[in-house]
Amino acid sequence: MDLFEKLTSGPRGPLAALSHAIHGKASFPRLRGPIGSRMEWNGREMLVWSVNNYLGLANLPEVREADAEFANRYGLAAPMGSRMMTGETDELEALETELADYARKPAALFLNYGYQGMLSLIDSLVTRHDWIVYDAECHACIIDGVRLHAGKAKSFPHNDIARLEAVLQQVDSLRKPGDSVLVISEGVFGMSGVQGRLADIVALKQKHEFRLLVDDAHGFGVMGPDGGGTGEEQGVQDGIDLYFGTFAKAGASIGAFVAGPAEIIWQLRYTMRSQIFAKGLPWPIVAGNRVRLRLMRTRPDLRKQCLAVSNALQSGLREAGFDVGATAAPVTPVMFNLRDLDVAVGLEFMDRLRTKYDIFCSGVIYPVVPQGVGQLRLIPTADHTMADVDQTITAMEHAAHEVLGWSAAVPA
Repeated sequence: MDLFEKLTSGPRGPLAALSHAIHGKASFPRLRGPIGSRMEWNGREMLVWSVNNYLGLANLPEVREADAEFANRYGLAAPMGSRMMTGETDELEALETELADYARKPAALFLNYGYQGMLSLIDSLVTRHDWIVYDAECHACIIDGVRLHAGKAKSFPHNDIARLEAVLQQVDSLRKPGDSVLVISEGVFGMSGVQGRLADIVALKQKHEFRLLVDDAHGFGVMGPDGGGTGEEQGVQDGIDLYFGTFAKAGASIGAFVAGPAEIIWQLRYTMRSQIFAKGLPWPIVAGNRVRLRLMRTRPDLRKQCLAVSNALQSGLREAGFDVGATAAPVTPVMFNLRDLDVAVGLEFMDRLRTKYDIFCSGVIYPVVPQGVGQLRLIPTADHTMADVDQTITAMEHAAHEVLGWSAAVPA
């Protein structure tokens, strides 16, 4: 069968099947204007809850001025080549030192991108003889890294520590001398806002031999007394062997990092193929990330504002009867049971929020979230206000009544 014919006529997942109907709306929407709580969509100003800009750094004057200065000073071409060959800079080394200090680890390695970096990190850490044990609701970058792993892997149900321990017991009985075990979880799960049970996982090290990798993309810069992440929030940062974070969420930028023991970070520097065989990020981005990291550390008011808005939004939605799950982070899901709600009706609800009430939030279905669940996801930021929260809750109540016929949302 012709390859292209197979791709276009074969079985397709629900997102692919809906792609033409949702393109430009639920998927690939075009938001215009400066990043913030108010942006333009389809020629109208929207109150936006879909931008990963937790601390509101994207358009702070000092950030914009620094970005412009660095772009003018360095241009976008430098460095010309991979970091190993011609791309090492003082800015990169300084950023890594500062990241290691913030993550409370001996060393850190800056990575071009989060998704690419996680794939390559997993590849560098384990061989075909080793085991990976991971939370079933880990991000796609982790799932894909596991899929590309030629060795042995087992998942455990989301945050189910009893099942994790059972899997580790099984792995202990199967592993051969020389086999190693890597456990992977997340600090904050990006769709649900639920925190990974890091303290419980760390405690299992007393019974089982493994190393723990935590992807804290949604916790870095937001969670914990100093914004150092979910490990700091739960008091177990020392028990996390490798801490992975990105600048794509709280940092309002691009790039990622992994922090851990100095000798392991040094080894990764020479084995992570995504970094060795790829051009380094432009110098202005790296320099700009240093400014963003400094603001994460010195502007606790931004983190406090983000969390205050998050708490108000989640409390208000719960009081109105909407199901926001067990979120314990700014990520705010609004979940619907698709057994009781046609996908087309769910899309109409989201469209009504935008076209009548000027509220823009994202909607997702399987495989982004578990089967049987439809979800809106709202991302509170330091740019939002309590008035924005009140406006949004009122709009969602009205839209639920008008489109769904509910006085409030039906729990998933």
